[in-house]
Amino acid sequence: MPKRWKRKDVAITLAVIALCAVIAWLPTGFEDLRPQNSTLTRGRVVEVDNTDLRQNVMVLSGSQSLTVELLGGPHEGQAVPVMNYLQGKMELDEVYRVGNTMLVEYSTRDGEVHRAYARGKYRIRTELLLLGLFAVLLIAVGGWTGAKALLSFCFAILLLWKVMVPLFLHGHDPVFVALGLVALLTAVVSFLVGGMNRKGLVSFLGAFLGLLFTCLVALLFSRGFYIHGAVRPFAETLLYSGFHDLDLTRIFLAGIVVACSGAVMDLAMDIASAMHELKEKNPGMGMREHVLSGLTIGRAVIGTMTTTLLLAYSGSYIAMLMLFMGQGVPPANFLNLNYVAAEVLNTIVGSFGLVTVAPFTALVGGLVYSRPAKHRDA
Repeated sequence: MPKRWKRKDVAITLAVIALCAVIAWLPTGFEDLRPQNSTLTRGRVVEVDNTDLRQNVMVLSGSQSLTVELLGGPHEGQAVPVMNYLQGKMELDEVYRVGNTMLVEYSTRDGEVHRAYARGKYRIRTELLLLGLFAVLLIAVGGWTGAKALLSFCFAILLLWKVMVPLFLHGHDPVFVALGLVALLTAVVSFLVGGMNRKGLVSFLGAFLGLLFTCLVALLFSRGFYIHGAVRPFAETLLYSGFHDLDLTRIFLAGIVVACSGAVMDLAMDIASAMHELKEKNPGMGMREHVLSGLTIGRAVIGTMTTTLLLAYSGSYIAMLMLFMGQGVPPANFLNLNYVAAEVLNTIVGSFGLVTVAPFTALVGGLVYSRPAKHRDA
């Protein structure tokens, strides 16, 4: 690898690290909504009173009266009463037993615990452990490239949580925000993982053109599907939380672009890397032959990637499909339901992006690599 490219590689890595630090520091505008005198900490359940707990067939409702020993914070070691109210929904409710470790949020008054609330069984430590193991595995297998992939992973999380979600809540157009932020993320991932070279440029341009086409198809066909954004979980709750001016349909369409962006980036990088290797091995390859080779590579990958997208989306709805089959609901019936049609739109439009990214990347690669390079790419 030429020293010039090494310097560029280190420079963009440091730039992304700095950008992550800036985004992490960036205020969202919603910090003031958090209770000023509340504390989050771990707690251990030491006593349970299930007197007000009722069994309705398979669903529990009512409430639990808990006594919880705080395991952290300024009131560590203190036993506090906690009420656990059940809504009668298995996907939302949690039932606690003596010895369970839970996340407790409590408020104070005059320096003493005033009210305490159950925030679910404590999972953060296990989540951090799993994330740490993933990071170690990624770096062990990928080396320096794996470390850069981990950095891009962290950048994506920060970009979505600290930038995209607040902009949506502030009322900015979700489709344009999502497209702009996904373009930024695509650029960072392409140049960080692929390098500051023609391979990174080809990957970025091919992926962005595929995402732009995906966005246009989503806007074009959403009207014919008669889909509104309230089909998404918690969308209606969001409206009742004081954000009644939000356009849930535009948020739903933005979600389609974001959901398929990872697979589109993956496919674009695969084709760009292969075309880069072909040019390295055969510098005399003409533009037409290079583009056709890129298309051939793209065809082989598309066949599996579209199925991957289908399985990724449908895997979360196995129980729903089982319910339809178990009740004898005909396909024409459930495919016409708005929330099922929303997933059909999501899957097919995302597949449009995957299919078109191959010719886009091959064409861009042929054009970019047809120009003589002053320095050999890394």
